[in-house]
Amino acid sequence: MTSRRVSFAGGGGEQLAAVVESPEGEPRGHALFAHCFTCTKDIFSARYVTAGLKARGFSVLRFDFTGQGASEGDFANTNFSSNVQDLLRAAEYMRAQKTPPAIVVGHSLGGAAVLAAAGEIPDARVVATIGAPSEPAHVRHLFTGSVAEIEEKGEAEVLLSGRPFKIKKQFLEDIEENILAGKIGALNKSLLIFHSAADTTVGIGNAAKIYAAAKHPKSFISLDRADHLLSDKRDAMYVSAVLSAWAERYLTE
Repeated sequence: MTSRRVSFAGGGGEQLAAVVESPEGEPRGHALFAHCFTCTKDIFSARYVTAGLKARGFSVLRFDFTGQGASEGDFANTNFSSNVQDLLRAAEYMRAQKTPPAIVVGHSLGGAAVLAAAGEIPDARVVATIGAPSEPAHVRHLFTGSVAEIEEKGEAEVLLSGRPFKIKKQFLEDIEENILAGKIGALNKSLLIFHSAADTTVGIGNAAKIYAAAKHPKSFISLDRADHLLSDKRDAMYVSAVLSAWAERYLTE
């Protein structure tokens, strides 16, 4: 098994840092992983899900969105739309490397970005979300105490997961303008939704809305008592095991 670091130009032209994890021998397929909001490609959930898929024969590319982790750019100038464009550039990079992503996976807001982008990724046959909000505007509650300042001054520093991030008014406007229901209904991909009833960050009702908006084939998998970040390695490995088995049917048709 191999792991190599690569980079490619994101939607805004900045170089985005990525890691490609490959199994021994010819992969069963290739997957693209999008991390959660204010996270990085190296958060434990991303690493464990990737490791599980690799162990089952899949090659996986995971990357840092613009302005996050080791990628170039200023987070304050990014938004949901720029995340979607980064995802599309990642898929284009994989296609250029002759490893087009048959599976596209997104965690939390990364899952919402995957739902928005997957319809424009022709190679993708399977789409999977993990603890994803049904609309990107869901993250607005994270800034509740700072919305007035953002509206008045155009920006504010917000603590997210104990770290300061500059959030601009354009970010709030962008998440309000992006509506996913229509895109979910028009996906024309096989959709697998992972969510936990114990998720206190993105409530289980979001999974129900995504499921209702999607057309078949679609499935919902309960993550039982898992937290939003899949802090327990067993939950992340369970996701990879179920996803690889579920996807097999749609990758071999």
